[in-house]
Amino acid sequence: MELNKRKLLLVDDDQSLLETLGDFLSFEGYEVLCAVSGEDALIKMRPFQPDLIILDMGMPGMGGTGFLDRITQPDGHTLYPVLVLTARASMAEYFADKQIAGFLAKPCDPPDLLMEVSRILFETANAGYPAAGAAALRRLVIAESDPALRQTLEVEFVQAGFEVKAVATGTEALEACVTVKPHAVVMRLELEGMSADEVVAMLRRLPTTRDIQALVYGMDLPEAQLDHVANLDIPQNCMLKDLTVNTIIDRTMAVTGA
Repeated sequence: MELNKRKLLLVDDDQSLLETLGDFLSFEGYEVLCAVSGEDALIKMRPFQPDLIILDMGMPGMGGTGFLDRITQPDGHTLYPVLVLTARASMAEYFADKQIAGFLAKPCDPPDLLMEVSRILFETANAGYPAAGAAALRRLVIAESDPALRQTLEVEFVQAGFEVKAVATGTEALEACVTVKPHAVVMRLELEGMSADEVVAMLRRLPTTRDIQALVYGMDLPEAQLDHVANLDIPQNCMLKDLTVNTIIDRTMAVTGA
């Protein structure tokens, strides 16, 4: 891979369009990563560190507007330059006062898209956006058996600035800690394969993982076994009673110094 390739994150729920535009932009010399939703884009965005995000607005879930809300800073600027690409041309007026880099109505001709991408990359080269690959993200392993909660935690932690590896079982959490070597592991107390106390005990035995911080939640859930709580060798401030997402995130950030 060429080191000077500019990175584009292409976000659209239309798979055929993703493939067409992705192939076209790749042929033109860009490194392209595709995301099928706003949620997917949030997960992929920070590890990829795009030079430009090409964003469709009419997607299910949080959609393009929800994604923009998540990446807009207090001063109105976005974390990364954004080119809005949408079939709803009437939205151009809506975005007139938004801090986005550009707007194109769908369908657009590939040459027009290429010109707009080139223009934005030229104009934003020294505009104060983070350089691709410049950020040193704090790595995090999340172990949660419920798929919906796991996805919510993953999205929220990515938005909070973490590089996240999300898994479903205690065994997978241990394996991820060994391979990823995260700054911290956040997990439900009761997990398939290994409970959180067993994972922590194993991490403390291994020289390469003994310093990984652990935060465990779900202490007061009906499923929680008293012996697992008693055997959990972590500080009291790293034990959380329930599944409140904001509390989990806030405590993790406090513990890791993020």
